[in-house]
Amino acid sequence: MTYELRDHTADVAVEATASTLSALFAAVADGLTAASCESVPAEGGERFTVRETAEGREALLFDYLDRLIYERDVRLVLPADHECRVVPPGGNDEGDAPADADAPEWIVEASARAVPLDAVAAREIKAVTYSEMTLERRDDGWYAYVVFDV
Repeated sequence: MTYELRDHTADVAVEATASTLSALFAAVADGLTAASCESVPAEGGERFTVRETAEGREALLFDYLDRLIYERDVRLVLPADHECRVVPPGGNDEGDAPADADAPEWIVEASARAVPLDAVAAREIKAVTYSEMTLERRDDGWYAYVVFDV
């Protein structure tokens, strides 16, 4: 999985690729972390978990990233070192365990390391946007482009 930060007028964008949708969500979240500061300490900060649901992939990615920004604001931490498991309604073709068969929603179960904000020189990312958001399967895996308001 990879990500790159892209200039976007007064905002910042993350462009990411990965072999699975779960890895793509983690790569975009890692891009959000990179957009927030120049470097992240290799140690410190306990892991925390989040779970989000939505009716579609794009909405799930949006809600997940929005939740990470919320966690930053409430916990006063920079979420880093992301791990994600994305499950579509009824199961997954990526090898993840099937979701609840009755669940009509996409699910992301994720964790991140909570790096205290006072340990980094963080730039405030105000919000994730739907502006120009792209999330698609490609021949060689998955691709995402997400713009953040700074």
